Amino acid sequence: MKRFHVHMHVDDLAKSIAFYSRLFAAEPARVETDYAKWMLEDPRVNFAISTRGDKPGVDHLGFQVDEADELAELKARAQGADMALLDEGATTCCYARSDKHWITDPQGVAWEHFHTLGNIPVFNEAAAQQPQAACCPTGAPSAPAPGQAACCGPTANNPNKCC
Repeated sequence: MKRFHVHMHVDDLAKSIAFYSRLFAAEPARVETDYAKWMLEDPRVNFAISTRGDKPGVDHLGFQVDEADELAELKARAQGADMALLDEGATTCCYARSDKHWITDPQGVAWEHFHTLGNIPVFNEAAAQQPQAACCPTGAPSAPAPGQAACCGPTANNPNKCC
């Protein structure tokens, strides 16, 4: 089963956690110093916020799936529609280990398709090993151009951005 995913950047994590907790009538499932996530059931949404962005607002949208075959189906759909796709495969980001790929809509909005395999204690393992975060594979684009695959990694305005 799929779960809709929204990731937003916020300026004040504590204020935003308080706001969204009231809005959703639920506490976050996970809270870190730079990140919070709600796993809502009605509607089925993985709603995440972080302070890691260039500016406040929606960073990316996506679908989280429960099974590897669902992820393969989403990937096949994107490839069948000739969408530019960035396949990260097994990766770590947003305090989780996942298999994922990215596509970008015609307006430049990044869409993440992922299957979460487990939690990790850091935002991403690459950042824990390096002074600057780098969620993207080496050489991957950090900011999507219209019609190209997205990647959540460093940008010119924010070298520490990740997801």
